[in-house]
Amino acid sequence: MIEFRSVSKTFPDGTHAVEDFSLVIPARETTVLVGSSGSGKTTLLRMINRMVEPTGGTVEIDGESVRDKDPVALRRGIGYVMQNSGLMPHFTVIDNVATVLRLNGVARRDAHVRARALLDTVGLDQRLADRYPIQLSGGQQQRVGVARGLAADPNILLMDEPFGAVDPIVRTELQQELLRLQRELDKTVVFVTHDIDEAFLLGDRIVILDRAARIVQQGTPEEILAAPADDFVAAFVGADRGRRSLHLKQTPHGTVVVDADGRAQGTLVQTPADAVAIDAGTAG
Repeated sequence: MIEFRSVSKTFPDGTHAVEDFSLVIPARETTVLVGSSGSGKTTLLRMINRMVEPTGGTVEIDGESVRDKDPVALRRGIGYVMQNSGLMPHFTVIDNVATVLRLNGVARRDAHVRARALLDTVGLDQRLADRYPIQLSGGQQQRVGVARGLAADPNILLMDEPFGAVDPIVRTELQQELLRLQRELDKTVVFVTHDIDEAFLLGDRIVILDRAARIVQQGTPEEILAAPADDFVAAFVGADRGRRSLHLKQTPHGTVVVDADGRAQGTLVQTPADAVAIDAGTAG
C-alpha cells in the first residue's frame, strides 16, 4: 500500500505543483492519476520513488516513509516506465532489460536469462534481443521499457504516460498487454495519463486531479461515470455534452453503437448465451 499524507511540493521557481495532497493507493490494484497538464500527476508519481522530494508531508510504502529509505535502493526496487521508453541507446535490448538486475549485483548470465524470459512476458520476439533501440519501432521500445520495469520483480510499478507517444493502433495493443500483465502478475500499478478513456480502460480506481493535485473525484470508472462529482468532472469525462450517452443505430452493414454526436463507438455482438453485449473498446 502507498499512502500520501498531506504532501506538498513547491519548486524553486515558486510553482506550487502539489498542495496538501492525501491519498491511499491500495495494493495489487491499478490506480490511475488523470488530469490535464499542470495538475501535478507526474510530480506525485515521482515522489513515490524519490525522483522528486516533497516540500512537506510524507509518502509511505506499507507504513514506512520513503524518506527513511536509500533513494538508489528504493528506485531499484520499484519498476518505472516512462513515455518514449527511456532506453539507453548504446545498450542492446537484452542489456537494457537486464540493467536493474546488473545494478543489483546479479551475474550477467543470470540477468540475461531473466531478461529473455521477460521478452516473452511482454510479447517481444527473442530475435530482437541483440538489437539496439534505434532498430525498434516505437511500440517495441515501449514493450522493452515495460520489461525493464518488471526485471527486478517489483511489487510496485510506476507508469508515466507510457503509451502517449505511439500511434493509436499500437497504443491499443499496449493497453491490452498491460491489462493481461496485471491479471497475471498482480502488481500495485500507479499509472499517469491525461487521457480519460485510457484511465477508464486501465484503472481499478481513478483519481481525477485539478490544479496543484486537488482531488476532484476518485472512484471506480463506473462510479465516476454514473455520478460525476461536479461540472469540472462532467466536462472532463465528457458527460456534460452527452458524449458518454450511447445508443444503437441500424446501418446497411449491421447494428453499431453510436454516441450523442452519431459517431460510431462499437458494435453489437451476441454472447454464447445469446445475451447482448457491447463491444465498445474504451467508449465507457
